[in-house]
Amino acid sequence: MNNAWTIVIDFTWLALFIIIANILKSRIKALKKFIIPTSVIAGFIGLILGPEILKIIPFDGERFGTIVYHLMAIGFIAISLKDRNTKKKSKTILNSGIHIVTTYLVQGIVGFGIALILFYTVFPDLFVSFGLLLPLGFGQGPGQAYSIGSSWEAIGLTDGGNIGLTIATFGFLWASIIGVPLMNYLVKKNKIKKHDENIHKNHVKIKEEMEPEEIPLSESLDKISIQLSLIGIVYLATYLSLTGITKALEPMGTFGQTLSQLLWGFHFNIGAVYGILMRFIFNKLKQKEIIMHSYPNNYLLQRIAGGSFDFMITASIAAISIYTLKVFVVPIILVTTLGGIITAGYTIFMCKKLFKENTLENIVGFYGMQTGTISTGMALLKAVDPHFDSDAAENLVIGSAVALAFGFPLMLVLNIPIVGYVNNQPIMYLYTMLALIGYLLFLYFLLYLKNRQRS
Repeated sequence: MNNAWTIVIDFTWLALFIIIANILKSRIKALKKFIIPTSVIAGFIGLILGPEILKIIPFDGERFGTIVYHLMAIGFIAISLKDRNTKKKSKTILNSGIHIVTTYLVQGIVGFGIALILFYTVFPDLFVSFGLLLPLGFGQGPGQAYSIGSSWEAIGLTDGGNIGLTIATFGFLWASIIGVPLMNYLVKKNKIKKHDENIHKNHVKIKEEMEPEEIPLSESLDKISIQLSLIGIVYLATYLSLTGITKALEPMGTFGQTLSQLLWGFHFNIGAVYGILMRFIFNKLKQKEIIMHSYPNNYLLQRIAGGSFDFMITASIAAISIYTLKVFVVPIILVTTLGGIITAGYTIFMCKKLFKENTLENIVGFYGMQTGTISTGMALLKAVDPHFDSDAAENLVIGSAVALAFGFPLMLVLNIPIVGYVNNQPIMYLYTMLALIGYLLFLYFLLYLKNRQRS
């Protein structure tokens, strides 16, 4: 095939999978019963029709992985450019952000612990950091898991990107297949008080509205063109920054190379920071009346982010390598099964402690997000809170932004076992586990102080 057509054909295949999935979901009652995102169904359609199983559609899984990598960044940049009303603060937002990061840490401890046990017993050739793909795949989604897994391939994790996608897919299965029965069980057994719409009528609904001072239709440049241009500028700044950092780290040898590869895996986080900075600059220029219009448009940015994530999830599942799954089937099954069980139990336990109101809604939303993505969490939440009258949706959205700040130290922790593996220093594995446990206890202490002051 002509190289000029490859990326276009890739997107047309993904579009076809999504359309087929949408038709099936609207026609098949079983798919309606289980709250499975259409993009997840589309991904499995691609996996079945693709070169790994039926071999009907000859797409390239590696190119799909590259699409996942870039769409993750585009979606996060689009979200970071959105304007947020900082005056609307929920008393549970900080709890939400810290809770998200503690779940990452618990998943990391579980995954890394299992990897260590396997490494020192029946799988001596296992790449130990493999276990840390659990919080990346479950807690942060396929884009993050693929990005970091791919960066580890050069260091020693064979098919790391595909392993990350596979773990993330198991997370979607836990969110959808286990999440719905779990939600119904909690409601049916009356373990947790159901949401009362009359009590929470004053809660802010999460919805997208066109901004009052948006770009007029008379502008020569289309509104969505401006949004895509802003995203492109931010992504260019991200690329140039990472390129500069990579060159600056070259004199540091192996450590610098390892850290550089890890930073490329976190490209979307860096892009999100630049996006927030650009939004801040626009707001300041608007306040000083240097510019008259609000160029970043919340409604269009959300649509771009949503579309990016839909295509990203579809590509991530379709790109799974069956061969990789066969080779790593035991470690993957062990990590994802135990990780799924503990995530469910931990979410129920912590949400009961942190959210005295709307407990059920927060459990359902956070469980969906911590095993899939925020869209999965929203899909599950909508089943128990169809109008988003509770504070759960706000906790998921704004809490994720808070989690970005508290989660930054985890990027440094991820580098510790890599350095140990490259330099043959197993003591680094112990330091990694101690760092995960220590940071988890620190966040518990912050929660204790915060809730003690409130009481």
